[in-house]
Amino acid sequence: MRALLVVNPAATTTSARTREVLTHALASDLKLEVAETRYRGHARDLARQAAEGGQIELVVALGGDGTVNEVVNGLLTHGPAPESLPRLAVVPGGSTNVFARALGLPNDVVEATGALLDALRDGSERTVGLGLAAGTPGTEDEGVPARWFTFCAGFGFDAGVVGRVEQQRERGKRSTHSLYMRQVLRQYVGESNRRHGTITLERPGEDPVEQLVMSIICNTAPWTYLGNRPVYPAPAASFDTALDVFALSKLSASAVTRYATQLLASTPERGPRGKHVVSLHDLTDFTLHSQAPLPFQMDGDHLGLRTSVTFTGVRRALRVIV
Repeated sequence: MRALLVVNPAATTTSARTREVLTHALASDLKLEVAETRYRGHARDLARQAAEGGQIELVVALGGDGTVNEVVNGLLTHGPAPESLPRLAVVPGGSTNVFARALGLPNDVVEATGALLDALRDGSERTVGLGLAAGTPGTEDEGVPARWFTFCAGFGFDAGVVGRVEQQRERGKRSTHSLYMRQVLRQYVGESNRRHGTITLERPGEDPVEQLVMSIICNTAPWTYLGNRPVYPAPAASFDTALDVFALSKLSASAVTRYATQLLASTPERGPRGKHVVSLHDLTDFTLHSQAPLPFQMDGDHLGLRTSVTFTGVRRALRVIV
């Protein structure tokens, strides 16, 4: 099988020596080309070239969720075509690796490489659904190009946290779970809309859901991990369905305490619940509007401020080796 290995040399949990060993292991079973990313968006460009070239059968992403997101967007430049596009495989090399872990892959790079080789020998794969977010027609964001996401997007509070974490990493801080928790507290202190939300959710044939403070869009469960603890705001979310939404209409101190506790105790069977919780399952098309520009993130990548985003849940979008 002809394969392209896209390597992020800045991946936080791999060293040059580890990457070399993994490359040799994969090359023993694959006709392998290796390309290291050199700039933001390079993984997307490499995957697009592989898809358009027609010779590559498999693209392996070695890196974190950001690298995986870029590879997926490159593969799907011209839209989903699971039977004709190269398959995707993931070797986790980031700090959290939500997509890989949600697929059931080991979080250790060496173990994940072994699992990938076993899956290739067994011909084990699945076709997963993905989310697509785009600028909303008729709004100031209508020119924003569409972008795919693999496991989550966020509009409002959680995206603000992601933005703060990125700022700290640009200053040389390591991406740790304690860093995330500190930025959660800082985002909460600086949140001006925690009592009166500015977000409205609109979907075909249904009344709008108004005055939301934060909204998380899930393509799978769990949404993220705190260390080895999975967090399930939308336990029913799945790669086999469309998109789920978890939203809150209030972020008072008491509400935050209650729902944060429920999130930490969430399970695949039970997520947060209460009068300020909005939980929607298996949505194919919907739009989030805000009265004021809010932070927006996809797969843990902060994308700036938006006032409106239109989401589409696309079932069976891409084949993945598992």
